[in-house]
Formats: sequence, structure tokens, C-alpha cells
Amino acid sequence: MEYGPAKRKAAQLLGRRGARDGALPDNEMLEDEVRAYLQLFHADSQPAELAALRAVAVQWMERLAAFRPHLAGAVWRGTATRLDPVHLELYCDDSKAAEIALIDMHIDYSVQARRSPRGQAVDMLQLETPCAALGADVTVCLSILDHDDLRGLLRPDARGRTLRGDLTALRRLMERP
Repeated sequence: MEYGPAKRKAAQLLGRRGARDGALPDNEMLEDEVRAYLQLFHADSQPAELAALRAVAVQWMERLAAFRPHLAGAVWRGTATRLDPVHLELYCDDSKAAEIALIDMHIDYSVQARRSPRGQAVDMLQLETPCAALGADVTVCLSILDHDDLRGLLRPDARGRTLRGDLTALRRLMERP
């Protein structure tokens, strides 16, 4: 589950009105705990699963290069397991162009709605793709965003990490030991 919905659900279970009242941890603290959990319980499998998911991301980023793809979410941040989807953000001048490209590639997909970084409702195209390294299909989510949404989204956080990266940044990340 993404951190925002997870915090809202936790707040609800705790009987709080919202996750913003300071009683719940921030995203950095949650991510630190996820990393600690993965290190403790999945150190033998998670690195290979993450590498496989990142390889899937590279394939789709290359296929969709015309739409300025950026990887986001757990696969980008390094906390993904085989159960996580690959989240790609596509920055398009025409929101339907990505759908037309998938149709031209004979790719089946479904359309769902999600919130953009600016809080607006945007289309998210969801598809399944085989991953030989995992021996299973992987879900790829393509969020269709306006090209102008990319401005300011590549700034690093307090720890110097970004919330998304392009293909060049992903390849650099994959080269690290």
C-alpha cells in the first residue's frame, strides 16, 4: 500500500480524524521501517526481486520513451518486492497519445483514476507484463500527466533522494552495488 492510504487507514483504525494531526509517522520514518523490515525478513529475496522489477521498468521506459517516462514508487525508492507494481509517470502533451501507443502495440490495459502530484484526477493505465526473472506477470501502472507537471518534481528530499527518476537515473541506480 502507498504511504498516504496506509496512514489514512491507520488513522481510521486508531479513531483519528486524519493522518495530518501529527500522531502518525512521516513518510521518511515509514520508509525507514519498511527498509528495516525488508532487511530483517526478506534480505535473501528482495534485492533480486527489486532488480527484476527495475528491469521491467527499463523495458517499458524504453518502449514509451516518447512520453518522457519517470519511474516512481517503491521500485524507484528501492523498497519493492515481487508484489509491488511498477509505477511509471508519463508526461504527455496529449493525454490520449499514450493510450493510442498501447493500442498500436496491441497491449491490453485498463483505465483507472488517481491523483496527480498537484491533486488533480488523472488517468492511470494498468497492464500486466511477463517477468521471466520472477516467473510471473508484473503489474505496470502508467500515470498520464501533463508535461508541465514535471516541473519541480525532481527536487531531492531532505536526504538527497528524489521521488522519481528518468531512464538515465534508473540505469545509474541499477549500476550501484
